[in-house]
Order: sequence, then C-alpha cells, then structure tokens
Amino acid sequence: MKFFEEQNGSLVFRENGETVMVTPWGKNSLRIRATVLSDISDESVALIEQETIQTDMQIHIEEMSATIQNGNIKAELIVQPWGNALQMTFYNQYGEVLLREISNGGALALKARHFKSIPGGGFRLKASFEANPDEKIYGMGQYQQELMDLKGCNLELAHRNSQASIPFYVSSLGYGFLWHNAAIGEVHFGRNTTQWIAEVTKQLDYWITAGDTPAQIEEAYAAVVGKPPMMPEYGLGFWQCKLRYYNQEQVLSIAREYKKRNIPVDVLVIDYYHWPRCGDWRFDEEYFPNPKEMVKELHDMGIETMVSIWPQVDWRSENYEEMKQQGLLVKIQSGIDVQMTFHGNNVFMDATNPRTRKYVWDKCRQNYAELGIKTFWLDEAEPEFTNYDFDNYRYYIGPVSEMGNVYPREYARLFFEGQQQMGQKDIVNLIRCAWVGSQKYGALVWSGDIMSTYEDFRKQICAGIHMGLCGIPWWTTDIGGFHGGITEDADFRELLIRWFQFGTFCPVMRIHGCRQPGETIVNKAGEEREWTGADNEVWSFGEEAYPILVKFIQIREKLRDYTRELMTEAHEKGTPVMRALFYEFPQDKICWDITDSYMYGADILVAPICHEHEFKRRVYLPAGASWTQAQTGKVFAGGAWYDVEAPIDTLPLFLREGKQGYLIGEV
Repeated sequence: MKFFEEQNGSLVFRENGETVMVTPWGKNSLRIRATVLSDISDESVALIEQETIQTDMQIHIEEMSATIQNGNIKAELIVQPWGNALQMTFYNQYGEVLLREISNGGALALKARHFKSIPGGGFRLKASFEANPDEKIYGMGQYQQELMDLKGCNLELAHRNSQASIPFYVSSLGYGFLWHNAAIGEVHFGRNTTQWIAEVTKQLDYWITAGDTPAQIEEAYAAVVGKPPMMPEYGLGFWQCKLRYYNQEQVLSIAREYKKRNIPVDVLVIDYYHWPRCGDWRFDEEYFPNPKEMVKELHDMGIETMVSIWPQVDWRSENYEEMKQQGLLVKIQSGIDVQMTFHGNNVFMDATNPRTRKYVWDKCRQNYAELGIKTFWLDEAEPEFTNYDFDNYRYYIGPVSEMGNVYPREYARLFFEGQQQMGQKDIVNLIRCAWVGSQKYGALVWSGDIMSTYEDFRKQICAGIHMGLCGIPWWTTDIGGFHGGITEDADFRELLIRWFQFGTFCPVMRIHGCRQPGETIVNKAGEEREWTGADNEVWSFGEEAYPILVKFIQIREKLRDYTRELMTEAHEKGTPVMRALFYEFPQDKICWDITDSYMYGADILVAPICHEHEFKRRVYLPAGASWTQAQTGKVFAGGAWYDVEAPIDTLPLFLREGKQGYLIGEV
C-alpha cells in the first residue's frame, strides 16, 4: 500500500476515503487540510496565498511514515497499526514537540480527525490533540472573562455582543495555531485533550507556525492573514462620544465647548438613530437639517465626524422592499423573518454578498461620505440576532452554522473598499466585532456593551491583550463602561477616572457610555425615538475629576509621536500595540501569569488601578530591564514586585530603561 505521496510541494496521505494534505504556508509554517470522499479544496476563508514550495522545504517518505519540514517546523505523519489511522506530530527546530494529535488508542479506535456526516451534506468535525499540562495559551479573541492563560477554558466559536471569536492562539511552547474555519463551534483546552469542533464544515483546515518568541509567532501569523493599514493621524488622539448626541446643534455645541476650553478632540461621534429608520442610512432631517454644514464646521475645528451605522433593515425602511426583492438580506430558514426587534421589526443586510456591499456603500457614500465624513462606527457587527439560533440563518456564502463568523470582517470590508474607491487612504472604522483578517480592512474593534463595573474594567485589560495577539492591534473600550454609569454618582466618577487613565494607554482613547439618567426624545409626529443619556463630556463629572481627565488627554497628546511609532510597527509587522508582558519578556516566567498590567509598546509598562477605592497596588516589573517610575523618576530594578502608591490623579506607569522620559512628572 502507498499511504504517502508528494504533490506539488505538499505531503499527501490517503486511506479509506480520507485525504490529508500538509502544505508549507509562510515562513516556518504549515497548513493542514483533510477531507472525506472529496478532493482537498484550495479555497481560503482567511489565509493569504503563499508560495507552496519553499527553498528550505523537505519531504521524506517511507512506507508507514513521512515527514515534511518547512524552516523551523516539522510535521511527522505516522500510520498507526490499528486501522491504519494517521497521527501527526509537530516539532520545532530543536526536536521539541509543539503539538500532537491524539492516537487512535488501539482498541479504542479513536479518531484525531472525526468527520460525522450530517443531513444535507457536510460534516460535524472534531479535531483532537494531546494536551501538555505545562502549556499556557493566549489569544482566541475577546471573551468577557478575567483570564489570561486560557488553558482549561471552554470557548464558544461564535460572535455575540461583546464577544469576538478569533480562533488563533499563541502557545508558551513556542507555536501559534489558527483554526482556519468560519463555522460556529467550540474549542476545549482541556487537561487531557484539546478539541476543536465545527458544527458544519466540508473539510478540516488549520495552520501552525513555530517561533522562538511571541513576536516571531505574531509576525508569521500577520504575514499569512494580513496587517492593518497605517492608523490615520486622527486615530492617535482623544475621541468624544456618548449615547447619544441626537441633533445637529447638540453636536456642534459640544465641539465648540471643547474648542473654547482648548481641549484637543480628534473625533466626535454621532451615535445610532440619527436616521429615520434602520436601513435608511441617512440623517433624519428633523434633527440634522444641514449635516454638510455641520461636518464642515467640525472639520474646520480640526475634528473628524464619525457616524454610527447599523446593518439592520427595518420593515418600514425606505430600502427594505428593494433589498428583499434583490436578495440582499440575511435569510431566515424558518419562522417569521424578524432577526432583531428594536424600534420595530428588523432583518440584517447580508455583508457577505458583494451586491449588498455595493448597495449599502452607495447609500452611505451619497448620504455620508460625500458630506465629508471619513470614518464610520460599524455597530451590531456580530450581527446581534435577538436569538442566537445560528442554524436558523443563512448568508450569501452559506449557512451561518458553516460560515457565520466571517460576517464582521465582510462588514468592515464593505466600508473599507468603498472608501478606497473614493480615493481615501487614511481609513479607520470603529466596529463591535472581528474575525481573522478584519485588521486588513481598517477595523478598530471596541469591546461592546459592557457594564460600568470594576469587574468589567478588569476583563477589558485581558480582552485587549488577547485581541492584540490575534492580529487585531487596533482595539479600544467604552471608557467608563457602557451600561449602568450614573454621571452624578461619586463611585462611578472614581471608576470613570481610573478607566480614563487606562484608556489613555489603549490603542485608541475613546469615551462612550449610556449615562443615566436619560431623556426621552419625541419627534414632531409624536413618535418616541431612541433616548439620549446624561452628559458624558470631561466637564460632566465634577470639579475633582475634570482636571484629572484633561491632564490625561494632554498626556495622550504627548504620546502622539510614540503612538504613531507603535501604529507603524503594527502596519509593517502586525505587532500588537497593547502587549502582554511576556511579549516583550518571554524569558521571565512570571510575565506569563500577569493579568492586570501590560506593555503599551515596548517602552511603557501600564498597571491600571482596577479595584474600587484602591489607591495603591502591587506591580511586577519584568527581569531584564531597569524601570523608571513616570510619576517620580525613581529607578527600580526588574525581576521584582513593588507596592506602588496611586492617588486618584495617577496610575502606576513605568518606563523601560528610562525611555520616553518626557512622561516623567507628567502622570
């Protein structure tokens, strides 16, 4: 029997209807695909085409085993004696095991690649790997949990409001792994096995890379899934937002007040329901009678205008009937076609359909971009089905159960490509979700509708670090949280200050929230519109908070050149802006366990104050560097824990080897 063969630079295994293909795919990396009773598909939902034959690629074939090596990674394929089952093991250049599929277990007759046929075609797929008890796992996108090491976690491979599932992780063993599959599913990082599950798929597909450092892994990953464009200059400063500036005069009065106070604002955001109905994609003339004039005045003040976009289409929208007739909407499989109920019955536009992308962009170009609006807030990007019954919806590219996780990326693509066609180069769009490759389309992800609590605050620190490791360097939060913040409440004001300090050292600094108490809005026709929240500007939180918030906006301005350098690194190499301590100090084992501090670039260690009424905290300073406290200029040795004072007007901030010394005494 001939189990193995070389085919166009790939190693191929065949047995009893299963075909497995291992292909060099980028530097020190391999792509693994498998099918049952069909040919291997060359289609790719995220990976960028690579040269298949590498100069340092080697294939060696024997009767019952074979190996393929691409640079520093080698796959060994062994035919097991019980049932001719294939087991794959991946090694680095030192001969160390990175990852190994489970064996068949002899009489247990287990399958490392288990394809279960489902009615209508396709398979439910489970891929199983041995677990290493010493391994630590990071990445996987944005899950609302206060955890850094994901070992032992069970994660849903699906998007929800505030959850972005991006199936790539970095291992402490020195490899990165991408589950190259857009299906709804699960992953279980168990103590005995790691299991990846796709509810509906046609083939197994994953990618693995070996690297001596997290930076090497990250750069290899970015090379095969794409890097972000260069962050525009207006992405480097402070962004003002709230739920919601509901009319033109309110928008301009806020901007004028910031200008009067000489407080720099780069972007002012006009939130949702500035439109008549979802799916109209235009300003409501009752509240915004002359938006072009408004945008011009803001621009003359040096402020870019961002407008919210929702992908929902109300049954009453002026565009609904045409979009339905043209097949531009997400399709429900059964039941009444209502996919979200909010101010009416709504369905979602199908961002995976190229005709939909053209149709929606044409509306947004005419009604927004041609007014001078250069940046968009792409809300509801999961999309947020009222019921997350994923198997009940269908996209242009296939059932949601099979292809659902690509939606936020295609939503970002819709606007990015439309803006490019208009000749715009400085593109960044805020979006509430992401998948593999979203970064290519100028996606700035924010962490969704989180609560205004210290617990949620701490979760965002972990989320931002994980997102950076998943190739999404542009990331931010609603400073102060979205739900539950009472503007006049003293405890909330303290939380907002602490969150504002953290936000200063996020890739993008943006305040937002559904502040209470709110105000009901009724239009001239007597219809109740979406309400507007309490004030959310830096002067809205009392005399103690105001100078602190202004100080940190000024610090953000001082950081502009440094932040631009970090964005250049992200653009050129895919490097995270917000980095886990171990990213810069992989040899320091303690750094792999830190959940509440991080590096802002290579030079600034940030330790947010993220517990209620906390005015000092313990901070670990990594070994291998000396650290200068930005507040005092005092120098500390690395490799030790310190108790650091943090009055309400500051946070623990340390400069690596004293770099970025202009911050000393400012924080």
